[in-house]
Amino acid sequence: MRSSRAPLAALLVASGGFVGLRAADPPAAAPAKVSYYKDIRPVFAQHCNGCHQPAKPLGGFVMSGYADLFKPGERDKPGVVAGKPAASYLVDQITTHAGKAEMPKGRDPLLPAQVKLIADWIAQGAADDTPASAKTAVVDAAHPPKYAAPPVVTALAFDPKGEYLAVSGYHEVLLYSTKDYALAARLVGISERINAVAFSPNGERLAAAGGSPGRFGEVQIWDHKKENLLISAPVTFDTLYGVSWSPDGRAVAFGCADNTVRALDPATGRQTLQMGTHSDWVLATVFSRDGEHLVSVGRDMSMKLTEVPTQRFVDNVTSITPGALKGGLMAVDRRPATEQKVQKVPADTPGATPKVYDELIVAGSDGKPRLYKMHREVKREIGDDANKVREYEPMPGRISGLAFNADGKFFAAASSLDGKGEVRVYLTEKGTKVGCEKVTGPAYAVAFAPDGKTVASAGFDGKVWLHDAATGKLVKEFVAVPAGVK
Repeated sequence: MRSSRAPLAALLVASGGFVGLRAADPPAAAPAKVSYYKDIRPVFAQHCNGCHQPAKPLGGFVMSGYADLFKPGERDKPGVVAGKPAASYLVDQITTHAGKAEMPKGRDPLLPAQVKLIADWIAQGAADDTPASAKTAVVDAAHPPKYAAPPVVTALAFDPKGEYLAVSGYHEVLLYSTKDYALAARLVGISERINAVAFSPNGERLAAAGGSPGRFGEVQIWDHKKENLLISAPVTFDTLYGVSWSPDGRAVAFGCADNTVRALDPATGRQTLQMGTHSDWVLATVFSRDGEHLVSVGRDMSMKLTEVPTQRFVDNVTSITPGALKGGLMAVDRRPATEQKVQKVPADTPGATPKVYDELIVAGSDGKPRLYKMHREVKREIGDDANKVREYEPMPGRISGLAFNADGKFFAAASSLDGKGEVRVYLTEKGTKVGCEKVTGPAYAVAFAPDGKTVASAGFDGKVWLHDAATGKLVKEFVAVPAGVK
């Protein structure tokens, strides 16, 4: 009896291969090589370094430096054990269990892909592939910055009581006592650049905005009297600008290089506002007197108004007609209220209740200070600049620093052009001006002392100048470098 099944050889000939048979699956490919420098370090910078850095080592664990990852924290468990993800406490802390992860504390957990990336890096030996050119010396409170030259000063601020002057440095804010302008504290953090500083309305906190270019932005909130970093909030992938406090001290606003203006809660670091209608970097911010609105200026040649409770863009305060402004806006300040200036009811909003309006001084690349009303009083017309109150005599170069005195009768401005700088004090109502003498280089920052008698300014050469606001005479100057540091 013949079999109904064709011989195997016949099947092979007919089909050119095996029929019904399957070759063994190839072995699974090993995970791609994970780079600490390119893959892991950016995740830590965005999600972990805010609470795990030398100035704020939560749980006794630091993640801002490679060597620190292998050290145990307060629970005496090593964060990373090379080649052993299961034995690495860091992996356990960032892994979601029952829908929750221990870290990042108080924030959304890392994405599963990010957790896997970290675990794969550890499994592959947790090697450090940081290029030699990118390795820098450790900078923290125990190893403060050392200066080969005075730092370029980009930010200054007096506290409301006039006890301190905050000066931006490299990786730190330098705090000087106004009694003798001796160094009182060095507030060292992880941000290489400090672009803006501002004291809280009650003078108990200091906010700093900066970051490391192309890596991360950071807002720092300091208890400066105790030299204690309370909040380190990483935001975006580039440096931050123009930090300001709300009048009640419950919000801190800042500008970003991703074209957004944002605000956070200074007690928790949680973001509370984001507005994205700018089309270029946002460089400065200021709140309205009642805290209901936030004004922001940027490289897109506009000053924009945002409603704080709703995060809604309201209006362009300046004209948006091409050519009306000759360059980006870099600085803004709100005029302190000394007179009750009543806002008219806009023609297109009958029945609206008139209220006291705020005024703003703004300037930038064209060197011309301008005074604006914050809120519109008339219906917008194409090409109008109806909110503008007046213009002032322009300064040489670009203006990057503006500040009103305590009663709003004067404002100071700092400018730079071709290696030179100028600092002026303007009378707000009349526009008359006083020039500040012996400014030796480009000036980037300016601040009024609370009593209105002294103007502080600084810039490229690292000198801080203190001028008499009424006469422009130089009262004192010092270099913004800690004594004995070279």
